[in-house]
Amino acid sequence: MKHYFVIALLVLSCTTATAQQPSVNEMYQAAKTYMQQGDYENADIAFKNFLKIEPENIDALKDYAYLNCLRREYPRAIAIGKFLTERRNADVQSYQLLGMAYKGSKDYVTANKLYQTALKKYPNSGVLYNDYGELLAMDNNLSASIQAWEAGINKDPNNANNYYNAIMFYDRFDSNVLWRVLYSEIFVNLESYTQRTAEVKGILLDCYKKLFSEYDLDKAKTDIKSNVFERGFLSTLNNSKSLSATGITPENLSAIRSRFILDWFEDDNLQNQSYQLFQHHQYLLREGMFEAYNQWLFGPAFSPSAYQLWLNTHEKEATAYKQYQQNKVFKLAAK
Repeated sequence: MKHYFVIALLVLSCTTATAQQPSVNEMYQAAKTYMQQGDYENADIAFKNFLKIEPENIDALKDYAYLNCLRREYPRAIAIGKFLTERRNADVQSYQLLGMAYKGSKDYVTANKLYQTALKKYPNSGVLYNDYGELLAMDNNLSASIQAWEAGINKDPNNANNYYNAIMFYDRFDSNVLWRVLYSEIFVNLESYTQRTAEVKGILLDCYKKLFSEYDLDKAKTDIKSNVFERGFLSTLNNSKSLSATGITPENLSAIRSRFILDWFEDDNLQNQSYQLFQHHQYLLREGMFEAYNQWLFGPAFSPSAYQLWLNTHEKEATAYKQYQQNKVFKLAAK
C-alpha cells in the first residue's frame, strides 16, 4: 500500500541505549513533552521511534506533522499531511495541518485548492474559513480574505479568530466602522482575557469616538448603500447623539448604549432585525449589570486608573458581573 511506503520513508530508524526499554506510550508522551518545551530535535527522535512501532497512529502523525511545520521541514509535513487528508474520514485538523505546511512552503496555489476542497467537506468550519482567509491575505488577495473571514463568522459565529482578523482588516484600512464596533464587542465576549482582548477593546473605544465625531449619523436612515439592519443601527444610535456632547467615556457610553437598547426593542420596524449581541445587552440591562459590563468593556482602554477607581467604589456591581461572566459562557447561535 502506497501510504505505508510514504510513512516508511518518513520514519527513520533510531536506536537508544537505555537501562530499561521505554513503553510505546512513554515514547509518545516524551515526544509531545519535548515539542511543548521547544526541544524539537529530541521530539523528532521520539516521534520517529514511536511511529516506527505505530506508523498509522493518527494523533501521533498529526503531532509529528505540526512538529515538522515548527521545524520548517515542510516537505516532510506535506507528505504526512497528504496521508492524513487522503483518508476517507479525514477531519478538519488534518486539512488545517496540510494547509499550514503549504503556506509555510509558500505554495499558495495548492493551498488554495486544498482549502476549497476542505470547505466543501466541512462548510461550517470556522477554523478552515479563518485559515483560508489568512492564506488569501498572504497571497495579497485582500478582498477575498475578508469575504472568507466574514463567511466564517456567519457559518461558525463562536470562532473568535475570524472576528479578530476581520477587525484587523477593517482597522488597517480605517473602513466599515459599524462592523468594527459589532465584531469587536462580540470578540471580547468570546475571548475575554488575552492580549488580543486589550487590543480590540482599544479599537472598540476608538470606533465609538469616530461614530460620534466623524460619521454622519443623520444620513443613516436614507443611506441606500446600507441594509435595513445597518440603517437601523446607525439611526437608533443617532437618538443618543446628544449624550456624547461631553465626550466619549465609559459612563457616557453606558448611557448611550442603554438608550440604544431601549429604543431598538421598542421600534416595531426593527423587531425582525434580531441581533444576539443586543439580546445580551437587554439581559444585562434588565439584571442591573449593564453599567459594570460597560466599565469592563471600555474602562481599561479609556483610563486604567479611572477603571480601578470605579472597581474600588463599585465592588458589589463589579463582583456580580464578574461572577456572571465566569459562570455563563458567551455563545452565539449559528444563522
